[in-house]
Amino acid sequence: MLERELDFEKKHQADLKRIQGFRLLDDDFMSKVFEDKDCAEFLLQIILKRSDLKVKKVQGQYDIKNLQGRSVRLDILAVDNNNEVYNIEVQRSDKGAGAKRARYNSSLIDANVTEPGDEYEALNETYVIFITENDTLKAGLPIYHVDRVIRETGELFEDESHIMYVNSQIKDDTELGKLMHDFSCTKPQDMYYKILADRVRYFKEDEKGVLTMCREMENMRRETAHEKAVEIAKKMLLSGKLTTEDIADFSGLTVEEVKALSEQKQRRELR
Repeated sequence: MLERELDFEKKHQADLKRIQGFRLLDDDFMSKVFEDKDCAEFLLQIILKRSDLKVKKVQGQYDIKNLQGRSVRLDILAVDNNNEVYNIEVQRSDKGAGAKRARYNSSLIDANVTEPGDEYEALNETYVIFITENDTLKAGLPIYHVDRVIRETGELFEDESHIMYVNSQIKDDTELGKLMHDFSCTKPQDMYYKILADRVRYFKEDEKGVLTMCREMENMRRETAHEKAVEIAKKMLLSGKLTTEDIADFSGLTVEEVKALSEQKQRRELR
């Protein structure tokens, strides 16, 4: 019992220290800050230069699936009063913000915001926005707008699907530059924008906010442990030498979870 208590206290102190080092460029922290509707609205207004934009709903760490059941977790998914849809991702690694990742996110949003029988023209206008720690597209610009273009005429294709990259390396005196400065701060008192500083301060200094972040970090640890267990079970299934019960016992998954993984494996083999 004492050993468990000491281990818990050690983890708790490590979590508190880690929270103090969080920036808005850290995806889990960013998701909590911008699941606040006013903060998400403020962020989008600056990036899109649209003071009229009003967010009606927003969700952080939003799970979205393709037809095969593969799940992707979006940092932020927001919808405005015109039903335009925004996926906002922060990426510290260039690999995570590649062109095909942007395309994949965009396609998943299209597939999940429509209902059976909807006309194609009813598709929502969508924005996939990457805020990157590095200049991913390497042209030295603060922001990049990616839209489909008809090559022969140079005209926009007007499919209302937009991809944007915001380069956090540029922290100049523009509204966007100040926003990127704030994304790189660990201390709320160093930030330009009060609305963001207050939200960051809540999670770093307020007792309830800190407790919320500690719970989030504990949930992340559980999810990571579960993901590792799934990978172990998949490797065991590939060997074909163990029973479902044995795999569940060794991996820590339930028998039902192992059976579901086995069924997924069989479906892939039949394609």
